[in-house]
Amino acid sequence: MTTARGILAGLALALAAGTALAQIPAPPEAQAAPAPRRPAWLAFDEPVILIRDVSLVDGTGAPARPGMSVLIRDGRIDGVGPDLAAPEGARVIEGAGKTLTPGLVLMHEHMFYPTGRDNYGEMSFSFPRLYLAGGVTTLRTAGSMSPYADLNLRTEIAAGRTPGPDMDVTAPYLNGPGLPIVQVNALEGADDAERMVNYWAAEGATSYKTYMQITRAELGRVVELAHARGQKVTGHLCSVTYREAADLGIDNLEHGFFASTDFVADKQPDVCPDQAATLTALATIDPASPEVQALIRRLVDKGVVLTSTLTIIETLTTGRPKAPEAALELLTPPVRAQYEQVWPLVQQRPGDEFRNLLANMMRLERAFADAGGTLVAGTDPTGYGGVIPGFSSRRQLQLMLEAGFDFETVVRIASLNGARFLGRDAEVGSIEAGKRADLILIDGDPSTDPTALDRFQYVFKSGVGYDPAVILTGLKGTVGLH
Repeated sequence: MTTARGILAGLALALAAGTALAQIPAPPEAQAAPAPRRPAWLAFDEPVILIRDVSLVDGTGAPARPGMSVLIRDGRIDGVGPDLAAPEGARVIEGAGKTLTPGLVLMHEHMFYPTGRDNYGEMSFSFPRLYLAGGVTTLRTAGSMSPYADLNLRTEIAAGRTPGPDMDVTAPYLNGPGLPIVQVNALEGADDAERMVNYWAAEGATSYKTYMQITRAELGRVVELAHARGQKVTGHLCSVTYREAADLGIDNLEHGFFASTDFVADKQPDVCPDQAATLTALATIDPASPEVQALIRRLVDKGVVLTSTLTIIETLTTGRPKAPEAALELLTPPVRAQYEQVWPLVQQRPGDEFRNLLANMMRLERAFADAGGTLVAGTDPTGYGGVIPGFSSRRQLQLMLEAGFDFETVVRIASLNGARFLGRDAEVGSIEAGKRADLILIDGDPSTDPTALDRFQYVFKSGVGYDPAVILTGLKGTVGLH
């Protein structure tokens, strides 16, 4: 039997041998590990980059400025002007015929996707990359199905170990009973809502999403607790009206007016009305009517921000185009089949209200903005599929142009407005000297040709340039898998 003394002697010999071996030079080919392979989607990582002679839309809402240049140094915007000289050794990108905007700050995004039977799979590998391809450099998740995955992903991105947008992570959905999704907890009253908020705040969530079957008492408690921490609350509501939520102090309401039940006859307190009645009311209500204008004034007076998510509403509207083939190619076959089965059914629904739904939501958002309300933008990649990061953010910008906003306003809504809401506007949201170099270089002029938004040539985050086309090509068939 081996003795303890023998074991120790053997260990000493092994250590001595290891020391001797360490003194023997390694063969030349083994002295250094091979350099890591440069990702194909990494277009620029030089410390100094000059983007020259672009049409600049800076995110503030100011008119576009032609013939402008932007100098990037060590990940930040070092200068903005018409006659910037290229420093020695700088990488120069010629921008003639192109438009430069800030990176998008989108406010209703998710890291999950509908994978069938009321289930949502976490896409923590594909989605961060797809969002970058779509020009999104900062986002809020606006609802979490796998909160620890979202929190850990936020850390990985911040540390530079995973490419993706900076993330503001919401807690799991705060909702009452009645939702047929087993991943969502059902609250049992205001005390239960308080327990959830306290728990997820301690875990690192920085904002809160209230959902359809929440009660006024639960919503009020969530708002009170979040505000005590200096945090904000948004909501996709149904049982609580917009007016009631505004009076309770909610900061943000999702989907424009699409989730408003204020105009449904015989609406009962704390109860979601019939969905068909809600959709009919929303598709037919006149934005100029006294009841709509009164609600808009209340929201504006209370400082409630609305999130425009025209992308998801488009998928529910009869007569709208199918998702582009290049987007559908990103889906796994079963998830694509799910979309292909449902989309024709939407197109066959009878009644003008379904054909008018998107157009009326656009009119309501314009009325809100015209009255001084603040819009932010998001995409919401849920529903029955077809709202796919990388394509959906660009589509959201196109739909806001279709709604009648000029391009400079669209960019402000989708960048600086979101940054201000998140309290990050000192760093991101506009193209100004000193801010982080989060930028989108667009091939063409979206103000005269909205299809130019399908041509994001490069996306920069912290001065590092990504090639969207390469990212999208490399992720075909992944959405629904990981």
